[in-house]
Amino acid sequence: MRLLYFAWLKQKVGHAEEEVTLPEAVTNVEQLLAWLAQRGDNYAAALSDPKSVRVAVNQEYARPADPVQNGDEVALFPPVTGG
Repeated sequence: MRLLYFAWLKQKVGHAEEEVTLPEAVTNVEQLLAWLAQRGDNYAAALSDPKSVRVAVNQEYARPADPVQNGDEVALFPPVTGG
């Protein structure tokens, strides 16, 4: 899985992107965020409030129950406001 981090998430995590292999138990967006938060203090800080993080899977907005799998491209970013 290719993970992309944007804005303050990139700053807190410490890099803009990375490749990971998901554990078999991680099958949806909510589980992905929980797994990432356990990967270290920088991830825990970035994902301390999952409601403040938006996720896109393969360039489509995703909800917590939406599926993820190895091979996906997942972008994590703060809420976007228009105007």
